[in-house]
Amino acid sequence: MSKQVSICVIGSGYVGLVAAVCFAEMGHRVTCVDNDEARVKTLKEGGVPIFEEGLPELMARHGGRGVEFTCDLGKAVKQSEAIFIAVGTPQGDSGAADLSYVEAVVSEIARAISDYKVIVEKSTVPVYTNEWIRRVMHRHGVDPQCFDVVSNPEFLREGTAIGDFLHPDRIVVGAGTERSAEVMRRIYEPLTGGSYYSQAGALKGGCSAERPAQLLVTSAQSSEIIKHASNAFLALKISFINAVANLAEAVDADIEDIAAGMGLDSRIGPKFLRAGLGYGGSCFPKDVAAFHWVAQQKGVDFQLLQEVRKINETQKDIFYNKVLSALWTLRGKRLAALGLAFKGDTDDIRESPAIDVIRKLLEAGATVTAYDPAAMERAKELLPPTGKLSYATNLYEAAKDADAVLLLTDWKEFAQIDLVKLNKVVKFPIVIDGRNLYEPQKMQDHGFTYVSMGRPANYQAQQGKPRSMVL
Repeated sequence: MSKQVSICVIGSGYVGLVAAVCFAEMGHRVTCVDNDEARVKTLKEGGVPIFEEGLPELMARHGGRGVEFTCDLGKAVKQSEAIFIAVGTPQGDSGAADLSYVEAVVSEIARAISDYKVIVEKSTVPVYTNEWIRRVMHRHGVDPQCFDVVSNPEFLREGTAIGDFLHPDRIVVGAGTERSAEVMRRIYEPLTGGSYYSQAGALKGGCSAERPAQLLVTSAQSSEIIKHASNAFLALKISFINAVANLAEAVDADIEDIAAGMGLDSRIGPKFLRAGLGYGGSCFPKDVAAFHWVAQQKGVDFQLLQEVRKINETQKDIFYNKVLSALWTLRGKRLAALGLAFKGDTDDIRESPAIDVIRKLLEAGATVTAYDPAAMERAKELLPPTGKLSYATNLYEAAKDADAVLLLTDWKEFAQIDLVKLNKVVKFPIVIDGRNLYEPQKMQDHGFTYVSMGRPANYQAQQGKPRSMVL
């Protein structure tokens, strides 16, 4: 059995809360700190403020036992050996990450330290943040022998974050001293040694006792760049396949076949080769912009990242024009928007392409009824219900009497629609699919005009119901 480590996690957002419960699941004693008293009260009562598969189960298992929640940062720091910073680093106007929350937390840590601590930057931060944390500690008069700063970036996908944490592709630790590296090895030993995977009730996934997680120790600077470079490369794959999709559509090819053929190459792989509305969420847009900003500050002309962002923005305009082409004019049209989250299996609407598309449709005079399995309450904060925008309780209610149905998020529920029922409730059987959830032939067989991304559009008329004229 691995030796238990006392851990403080500062921040109870997607990264902080997942890290806290997963560290508890690994056998450590965890205190999760947040300055939002209402959120801490919810967590203490067993509430789960974010939508994440597996999180409610781990909260029920470890809440109040393996992991405690508090607003008292000083006390949590004093009783912990390792302090993980998992606060927000939003994108500033220049594209750089706003590190003011990180700085504020580090200042509080400095006031609470009385013996050796490992301060771990878990938030996504630009290179040299490690050094700036060290400088802030020094400015507050903390003895350099009382702390080390370590980079330990997260590689979590919203919707599968619990599994990603406990069954990681890799664990990256950027440590400048062997002392701090050893603390990090002890923290992750249940995963790297394989003992976690052998215990009763362990979450199943890609790792096992025979194939445990791998830990890579690097410099702090390399670790920080690994995070940004990884996300930028994945964003590149998405933008690349979307650019290819636009070419495929222009020559009547099928991007799904093209992506399948490319993905069979082991050097490329099939992941992130899905044409669609582009990427969104809390990571890719912010990390690509921040990585580009860092390159500019160091005199590196990283033009490729500019093109990645440009293509991603263009995809939303391309989809909007598909809607316009299918319906001729949008003023007075009633549209069903299925999907609000930036991707399926999450309630996160940050930088969601779906939100941007809906805004453009409303500005064009359309009336929109939206539905999402998890993200509607968050969406209402950005897009409150009006005379032109309403929210439905299910997808068929959203589609009732619609001139067209728009598929904006890749929820499994939207890939399993009862197409016979859908055809009966809509005004016109027109589906414009921004996520390529269906095969064109299947949609044609069910009587739909079907428009998707990077594939030839299928316009058809059917007897028995009036159809819109499409130019």
